Amino acid sequence: MAAIHGDRRTFYQLLINTLLVSVVNFTVWFAITFYVYLETRSVFATGVVSGIFLVMTALTGIWFGSLVDHHSKTTIMQVSAVASFLLYAAAFGIYQTVPRDEFKDPASVPLWTLIVLLMLGVIAGNIRTIALPTMVTALIEESDRDRANGLVGTTSGVSFLVTSVISGILVALGGMFWVLVGALGVLTAAVVHLSFLRAVPPAAQPEPEPGGEAPKRSVDLRGTMRVVSQVPGLTALILFSTFNNFLGGVYMALMDAYGLSLVSVQTWGLLWGALSAGLIVGGLCVARTGLGSNPVRLLLLVNVVLWTVTVLFPARSSIILLGGGMLIYMVLVPYAEAAEQTILQKVVPYERQGRVFGFAQSVEQAASPLTAFLIAPIAQFVFIPLMTDGAGARAIGGWFGTGAERGLALVFVLTGVIGLVASLFALRSGPYRRLSHHFMTTPATPKIEEVEEKVGEPS
Repeated sequence: MAAIHGDRRTFYQLLINTLLVSVVNFTVWFAITFYVYLETRSVFATGVVSGIFLVMTALTGIWFGSLVDHHSKTTIMQVSAVASFLLYAAAFGIYQTVPRDEFKDPASVPLWTLIVLLMLGVIAGNIRTIALPTMVTALIEESDRDRANGLVGTTSGVSFLVTSVISGILVALGGMFWVLVGALGVLTAAVVHLSFLRAVPPAAQPEPEPGGEAPKRSVDLRGTMRVVSQVPGLTALILFSTFNNFLGGVYMALMDAYGLSLVSVQTWGLLWGALSAGLIVGGLCVARTGLGSNPVRLLLLVNVVLWTVTVLFPARSSIILLGGGMLIYMVLVPYAEAAEQTILQKVVPYERQGRVFGFAQSVEQAASPLTAFLIAPIAQFVFIPLMTDGAGARAIGGWFGTGAERGLALVFVLTGVIGLVASLFALRSGPYRRLSHHFMTTPATPKIEEVEEKVGEPS
């Protein structure tokens, strides 16, 4: 792996610390979803759990970004871990004192109190996902940030790979007891470990003009949107990512149903766990090779490939096609995420990066659940009948196939076609050329030590 220059020691330790806390938080999320379904047998209740998480992620991103910008990065990560610890501790108290029968009723107040406390604890951990890319800017030289972003993607892949397995085992062993005991223990260790690392300060704020007002330490949504709009093509990039996430909600809503129509639940679970290793492979590849000189172009080309895969894997009822397509998808997703982070780290002023990352997270995360909620009934009541005994089955059923599974496949194909057309259009658009040129001509964002030196120089 190519060397990453900058404060590597602090970066690697922050990465490991974040990995452990991410595993804990996602384990809690998976575990409470599993637990609620096993206790209540209510699909609606488990859907609401996911809805709470996605909606709260969308609502808190901008605020969390302002906290990251206005405070020491390591301090705000500590605050995040402590907040999660306190919320999990309160949930553990409820879990231990409330009779178990209360958790079998999907309308139970103690059950939803437990769910909300745990979801708030998981959401508090999102501060780290916003802080970490700004730390890459602060600690790593510009030429190596794409590789560092690849390692950040690898930690996400590891978290995704292990959490569903860990949470399933822990829930089977003792409900939420061992999940929460483990979470409290790991968070305690993470807080202690982080206290020994060098503090990464907030961005240096510009001095006010003589007679002017001091800069306000606020969310400042209007100012953040102004910064985004001032970077040529950046608004279009965020809207493009939002549109991709909107289409990606189809995966969220239908992928499990499609996979389970082809193989057993045991095979599907094992296959999905194996495929998620592609996130790790993709992240490590980015860390080794980087993203090239133009991450903007790479981001759009990756999306062209991803949507082409979405068109092709449903062409036949084949778990081999599905598995191959999803493996390609998993390997390339870290490239897309690292490219977007690398672009923002260079074109957005450091003192605004937390808020811009939070703004992008809020806007982009709001799209997927909207599609998921819309597409499920559309697939159930339109596409499945269409391909079972409707006009679609009569028109293309001879070569495409018929039945419920083929109805889901048709949704994927149409989604892929829309995404592919949008990606090709974006690749040839004016905003792409402007953002690409701006990225290539913008001077490198200095590390935090260099920022501090420049701020300290006499004018």
